Amino acid sequence: MIGCGTATFTDSDEYRVRIPGANVNLVFAGSGQFKAHLTWVNLRRLNLVRIEESLPRVAFLAFAPCPIFVSFPIVNHLPALWGGAEIRPREIVVHSLGDRIHQRTGGPCRWGMISLAPKDLAACGMALTHTELTPPRATTILRPPAAFTTDLLRLHAQACRLAETKPAAIVHKEVARAVEEYLFYALINCLTAEKTNRDIGWSQRHAEIMAHFEDALAAHCYEPLPMPELCAAVGVPERNLRLYCAQFLGMSPGRYARLRRLNLVRTTLRRADPVSVTVAEIARRYGFAELGRFAGEYRVAFGEAPSATLHTGRQKSFEKAEFA
Repeated sequence: MIGCGTATFTDSDEYRVRIPGANVNLVFAGSGQFKAHLTWVNLRRLNLVRIEESLPRVAFLAFAPCPIFVSFPIVNHLPALWGGAEIRPREIVVHSLGDRIHQRTGGPCRWGMISLAPKDLAACGMALTHTELTPPRATTILRPPAAFTTDLLRLHAQACRLAETKPAAIVHKEVARAVEEYLFYALINCLTAEKTNRDIGWSQRHAEIMAHFEDALAAHCYEPLPMPELCAAVGVPERNLRLYCAQFLGMSPGRYARLRRLNLVRTTLRRADPVSVTVAEIARRYGFAELGRFAGEYRVAFGEAPSATLHTGRQKSFEKAEFA
């Protein structure tokens, strides 16, 4: 169904569950006020998403199993890593079906996505290039000729800008059809250009190990898991796990696991009633027994005391939302 919308969020938990087509877990690596702006456009066969975020973070994205997703950074001045590989200017990521991947940013970022059904990609590829395009077996980084990527990002930006400024126009049947045709042509050009694959030096197996790492942490979110048990759950030696975490996450597995639980505490504090619960109760719930150390780490991570989060939580989760 053709439609579009835009929303600005100040609550990261509200934001992550609104990203279309993906289950997203966010772990923030820097303090400051979170803000994200999300724009989406649904055409007949293509779905577009444009995102702006204010803080550095590690995101673990589990994409829906059926659509093909293509993602890309938009004018980022700081390095961004998809699956442990730095994405260079004018590169795009073509995800395997149901991909589970880490995405790491070093500061404020802007990025976008395009998704479509495999049958629509195959039909369009056949019509334009006489080639039946299929989803990649492994997530792939492509570097098409600069003109092709520039064209794709320009059309994506124009469609999202229409959704923000003239939503009635983008959902008009003829406008939507024309926008989709141009986007399909630009996307197929990027996907079929010769010699565009880049060897990222990390196998799909490494990405699968990191997804198992996330599964193990999610299964033990209320308690710290000793390193030997964590490695056993993931199925790799400690040396390998440390190596993969450094590449994919930019930190040790222990540091990431603790930061992940701190983020869960923050989410819970924001939604808690300060009359009925205390910071100590919530901290202990997530395995933080040393409350003095916890409070110090929390302040370093988020720039405020946990008591401040508790008493200023339950605030409005997003400032503006418009849908057509």
